[in-house]
Amino acid sequence: MTQTGQPTRRERQREATYDEIVRVSRELLVAGAELSLRAVAARMGMTAPALYRYVSSYQDLVDLVAFEIDKAATARFAAAADTLPPDDVAGRLVLSTTEFRMWALDAPREFGLVFANPVADPVCGRREALTLSSSGLLFTDQMRAIWEHRRFPVPALEDLTETARTSVLDPLIPAESEGIAPEDRGLMWVYMQGWTQLYGVVALEVFGHMDPRLIESGDMFVDVLTRFAPTIGVTDEMPRLEVLVRERIARG
Repeated sequence: MTQTGQPTRRERQREATYDEIVRVSRELLVAGAELSLRAVAARMGMTAPALYRYVSSYQDLVDLVAFEIDKAATARFAAAADTLPPDDVAGRLVLSTTEFRMWALDAPREFGLVFANPVADPVCGRREALTLSSSGLLFTDQMRAIWEHRRFPVPALEDLTETARTSVLDPLIPAESEGIAPEDRGLMWVYMQGWTQLYGVVALEVFGHMDPRLIESGDMFVDVLTRFAPTIGVTDEMPRLEVLVRERIARG
């Protein structure tokens, strides 16, 4: 940084190179080509050793690209929510999660890079990157807004297993827990349940492990949302919410 707080020319060049790495990597994914350090370097007109000054390993490349893809996709999810007023907390969550599904079906390789890429070593920084997930923060913030509005019941700490209790008190997931009293930390467990169900149905659809007619119709996705609705206290709103979901699916 300069004395005025502005990035130096070198810093701007470095950031521009990172942006190009992400752009080229996404182009390779969209084209169905192999994503590798060598392929990225070749498309950028660099040597592989030169690229190592920016990404030290294939995993480093994946983490960088996955983070940026997630950030860009989250802007799309948030924009879908913003078509509804701020006080329609249930509708905003449903539209965001539906947009997540539509994006995943549109960009299966990007979805796979972000959400089907194993966290092989939680000790070496990849866990920290995971907790900064833009989409995770958006979805959990939206669910928290529903809880603050509806005050649906959450599990008591003493009703959770020791491991689950530790997980909700010291979460290693992308969720803002500040301001949630210890006795209400069961909300974090509801977050985890919701993500497990959402990810499960979307991953099965994206990777084709489901009857294609159900993927096209979105019926299984709607069913998962409907069965989760009582957990977050919005059963009474499901007829309206289902209309929102099906209208978005119909637009393709």
